[in-house]
Amino acid sequence: MVDCPICGKPVREVHINRHIDEDCKTYIDEPSPPGTQQQNGVLPKASQVASFFQTPAAKRTASFGGISSSQPAIGNTSNSVQTPNSTAKRPLEQDDSVNGVKSEDVATPAPKKARINNLEKAAPLAERMRPKTLDEVHGQTLVGPNGVLRSLIESDRVPSMILWGGPGTGKTTIARLIAQTAGTRFVEINSTSTGVAECKRLFAEAKNELQLTGRKTIIFCDEIHRFSKSQQDVFLGPVEAGQVTLIGATTENPSFKVVNALLSRCRTFTLEKLTDEDILSILKRALKREPPSTPQSAEMLTDDDFALLRYLASFADGDARTALNLLSLALDLSAQPNTTLDSIKTSLTQTLVYDRAGDQHYDTISAFHKSVRGSDPDASLYYLARMLQSGEDPLYVARRMVVIASEDVGLADNSLLSLATATYSAAEKIGMPECRINLAHCCVALALAPKSVRAYRGLNAAYAALAEPGVAGLPVPVHLRNAPTRLMRELGYGKEYKYNPDFADGRVVQEYLPDKIKGRKFLGDRNLGTEVDPDIAQQEEKEREDEERRLLEEQEEEERLLNPDGE
Repeated sequence: MVDCPICGKPVREVHINRHIDEDCKTYIDEPSPPGTQQQNGVLPKASQVASFFQTPAAKRTASFGGISSSQPAIGNTSNSVQTPNSTAKRPLEQDDSVNGVKSEDVATPAPKKARINNLEKAAPLAERMRPKTLDEVHGQTLVGPNGVLRSLIESDRVPSMILWGGPGTGKTTIARLIAQTAGTRFVEINSTSTGVAECKRLFAEAKNELQLTGRKTIIFCDEIHRFSKSQQDVFLGPVEAGQVTLIGATTENPSFKVVNALLSRCRTFTLEKLTDEDILSILKRALKREPPSTPQSAEMLTDDDFALLRYLASFADGDARTALNLLSLALDLSAQPNTTLDSIKTSLTQTLVYDRAGDQHYDTISAFHKSVRGSDPDASLYYLARMLQSGEDPLYVARRMVVIASEDVGLADNSLLSLATATYSAAEKIGMPECRINLAHCCVALALAPKSVRAYRGLNAAYAALAEPGVAGLPVPVHLRNAPTRLMRELGYGKEYKYNPDFADGRVVQEYLPDKIKGRKFLGDRNLGTEVDPDIAQQEEKEREDEERRLLEEQEEEERLLNPDGE
């Protein structure tokens, strides 16, 4: 006998699950009436007769004060037992003590629906605000009224797909809404906690479900890029056979993180980064569903211009989850007395943590390199600070600047290679945060330096020549070959070689390339290219017009000052 955790009534252990599923109305096991209680350890005669004809299982059940409905007792059992469907209730004032504790002294557990509501309230604001329909999804044209993905969902032709987008763009939400709209079985797994054995079990269940009921199964795999190659290969067979529909979510580029075999079996949909206006709409919807609890909070968060909400939207950087978490924190802070708008902004800025080392790792270092190449020190410093703030390894940035010193500056200023290698050494010995100053020094020097790609392009030209048929294996000219042995010297190796230091200014007439490519030039004459950017002419024209307009305005202002009366 056990007490129900919801209603507190006694229920047989084998029936507890059914009792809870039917809202605590059935399978209640009440004490037997006085006529059937044991007297001095002996059951009444009628109960003895009934127990004689019962099966052993029924006897065990009867020992708890009742019998199974599938094993009815034979004999005079009227008014002696309760059926599982009995709805008789124990009086609240009954002094039924168990182990010395009276029933009125035991706290009554909360009802089932109340417990569910408590769980919902305990969830973060971002979880409670998840869209319930596709129409509530903001900023994603894929599931908009004319979206490609939405048309596939409504026509019940949902393919296996990879959803690629930044954090907080709605990947998980869209996957759940797809399953809800399509009416399919939905299984959600995470690559960080699911292994191959679990995946195979899910595939078998999906296959059985499809055979027995015809219902399809959607498996949503969050962070699918964290699966290894062998783990991703497990999905190939079931996905190709149509046993499951795979929806994988990733913040990394699928071209690099998802195996090609699986990628060819799925369609890749790129989710757009949410704009500030999209984030603002999400925050307004959250405030409408759960308004501020105090007038002070309402005044700060729902002013005419929504200044604080716009501030949160800009700080979220396209991440709806971050924005809602910040809003939740702002609601708590604004409810405190003597809290100002500026103090809330300061608190939110101090608690904000950004991770830029994930999907933007390569994009940011690429932007840094191209800004230095373009001689823009301001953009170079911005991307440098952005990488260092996100926790990027300073040695990684220093290594890239060593490459820039030769690739982009090159022959235009040979001293910067020494500066870059010294910067790497300084970063290695000093570390963060002080080495950021060394990195900024080298960054600005590289950005302001003249640029030359003669050496870099010459090397690329040599590589291109090696790709031509028969060039990579050309024999080295005999006079340039090494002759360490007598046999090699007899064969003419090194013969007729002219040692340059023996001649004036080191100048000699001597061929160094193989005969087949004799006279080929790999190193160009120019430090940079010869193409002209057509936007430069437009920019110069605009600057000229602005200068003429400025001069005209200054002239008119001077004339106005000299002739205030307009004479």
